[in-house]
Amino acid sequence: MTVVIHSAVKVDADGVVEDFWLAFTGSTLAATGTGTGWHGWSTAENAVVVNAAGRWLTPGFIDVHSHGGGGFSFDNGTEAIQGALAMHRAHGTTRSVISLVANPVEVLCESLELIADLVEADPLILGSHLEGPFLARNHRGAHNPAHLRTPTAELVDTFLAAGRGTIRQVTLAPELTGALDAIDRFVAAGVTVGVGHTDADFRLTKEAFDRGATLLTHAFNAMPGIKHREPGPVTAALGDPRVALELILDGFHVHPEVARVAFFAAPMRILLITDAMAAAGSVDGHYKLGDLNVSVSDGRAMLSGTTTIAGSTLTQDVALRSAIFDSETDPVLAVRALTASPARALGLDETLGYLAPGYAADVVLLGTDWTVDAVWAAGRPMSDPT
Repeated sequence: MTVVIHSAVKVDADGVVEDFWLAFTGSTLAATGTGTGWHGWSTAENAVVVNAAGRWLTPGFIDVHSHGGGGFSFDNGTEAIQGALAMHRAHGTTRSVISLVANPVEVLCESLELIADLVEADPLILGSHLEGPFLARNHRGAHNPAHLRTPTAELVDTFLAAGRGTIRQVTLAPELTGALDAIDRFVAAGVTVGVGHTDADFRLTKEAFDRGATLLTHAFNAMPGIKHREPGPVTAALGDPRVALELILDGFHVHPEVARVAFFAAPMRILLITDAMAAAGSVDGHYKLGDLNVSVSDGRAMLSGTTTIAGSTLTQDVALRSAIFDSETDPVLAVRALTASPARALGLDETLGYLAPGYAADVVLLGTDWTVDAVWAAGRPMSDPT
């Protein structure tokens, strides 16, 4: 089936193009252009032609850090993962990394093996993210301290074996014994390493980046802040062109003005993530994150009985609107933070993150208010085009 979308305003990392059209017949974009060049594609048998009528058209969103949604947690097996992904895909997220909180080693290995099976069956799943267990106890956030571990070579190899080459990223605190050597080991295996849930100072964070870490996990959260005599990990990341920074823009984790500063300091290295837990796209109430109890009220997830944030209830379209309207970020940079920048951070920017021939047919059609109207992922509709 041929799909043609025309008369759109294209926004991707290459800029804004009006009267834009694209066409695809499978999982990759076949042609793009401006004006009336789409007419020839529209005559194909069973062609679906969508008149964007001046609406925004962007690449599919890429979420490198999420734990669930739609009432489902990624820790709870195949059906839960598929249920959560269906909700996020309807909100524009066409490619996802499956993030795992700290759990017993055997449970994490089971999850890694399951995700490896899912990656083989579903190209929209990019792999797994071990957010735990290599985290600092005093910055553990919503991770059970009973499951935190130091990163020995044996444990790293155990996880790599369970993941069968599908572990996409790992978060660790570089101050832990053996952490710097673990960075070497993960990087050699092709895993993107993020610094996070850490008490590391500026110097140690820079050393972690020099060893191969290229990501700051949910910047500003679960780490020291920026002080004028103690610049900390955020400053180290902002000043290093090799490093991308995750931001959770739900109006709660990071103030919009702080996000504005981050976009100003590292405009092409910001990744808008959800860090979503099961309540994203669902209702307030009581949930599980790993084996911890979480209470959600007014869309804010907290460990039950505490003031500790337990992920978010965010979707990436909401993060996009927050960047544009609350932080007054240029739409090209905001869209880039959901598309080309995460693709680049994962080494996938030759196939994902742009609306150009040969790139994945991951497409999001948004209204003039930046709400999602239709989504295609690898050429397949995730919602009915309107």
